[in-house]
Amino acid sequence: MEMSEERFEQLCVAALEQVPEELTALLDNVVMFIEDDAPPEEPHLLGLYHGIPLTERDSHYGGHLPDRITIFRNPTLAICDSEEEVVDEVHITVVHEIAHYFGLDDDRLHELGYA
Repeated sequence: MEMSEERFEQLCVAALEQVPEELTALLDNVVMFIEDDAPPEEPHLLGLYHGIPLTERDSHYGGHLPDRITIFRNPTLAICDSEEEVVDEVHITVVHEIAHYFGLDDDRLHELGYA
């Protein structure tokens, strides 16, 4: 599947906008990035959360760089055959990475259908 960087970014923004406001209002000190390729050690990775989940923050949390949610364009496009599939996969990946921010692990996300 081929798709421009701009269109893929639009789909990522749309996926984020679909997350309920009750959850996005709780996002603090976190930013989302879009990169073409996943890290070489995990080339098929669709997204990555890097940071300190809310469940691990305490009263000493402060002065940290923002947590990062990264969505990887090329691995996502490689597993999709249509724009509709990209929309679905981007939505699942964005929700999956936001869930890591809230402290959910991959096992729980798999149970919920977001892994």
